[in-house]
Amino acid sequence: MSPETPLSGRQPKAVRSALAVLEEVAAAGPGVTAKEISAALKLPPATTYRLLNLLVGEEYLVRLPDLRGFALGRRAGRLATPVPVRPPAAARAIVEHLRQRVRWGVHLASYRTGRLTLVDPDPDHPPSDGALLARYPHVSALGKLLLAEQADWRAVVRELRSFTERTIVDADRLDAELAAVARDGLARQCGELLERKGCLAVAIRDVVTGELVAGLAVSGPAERVAEPNAELVALVRDHAGQLAPLLA
Repeated sequence: MSPETPLSGRQPKAVRSALAVLEEVAAAGPGVTAKEISAALKLPPATTYRLLNLLVGEEYLVRLPDLRGFALGRRAGRLATPVPVRPPAAARAIVEHLRQRVRWGVHLASYRTGRLTLVDPDPDHPPSDGALLARYPHVSALGKLLLAEQADWRAVVRELRSFTERTIVDADRLDAELAAVARDGLARQCGELLERKGCLAVAIRDVVTGELVAGLAVSGPAERVAEPNAELVALVRDHAGQLAPLLA
């Protein structure tokens, strides 16, 4: 059904039933069976199986490896707004130490939910809105760190929206930049979101698995970010390294 197609008389009921199935799987937990869902919701087995197959096909649910039950899928996780987890005191102390060493804003972001979530934004240099950065990762250094981890980032970014004349909206050009970000563990944006402001971000990885877990960023004048001082980059990398074992 296309967005323009009006709902028929039966479709609202089907939508409610599908949402009820999602809610039941979330409440019952991984492994709940079709028979249990059918009984709990008082739905005919045929209807239950049809809804389950549809939700699995759309990746809102997944079948467990033994094929005996279901669990929430990747897309279901996007229905809930992740609650930022405050970093431990030792990590916040390291971020604060960096703030005392530089005149720029210093921000710590988490990628644990698969999205960019600011967990320790600089109170004296407020960053751009976190929801905006999460929705348009191509316009921020922290967002580019996350995009560089995606095997097919073009499937993740729905809109290469332009915010300024410097915003990269050409997919091939962004692809080349993300390749460099993945190689160096360093990303930047130079006036791509706000004309005169820029940001430089360093990846923080799990010390055991190597998974990208967070990003440490400094924000300041765009022209300074375009050609950052080597000592500044080294300083941010050093603090990122100190944070790694604390954010695993």
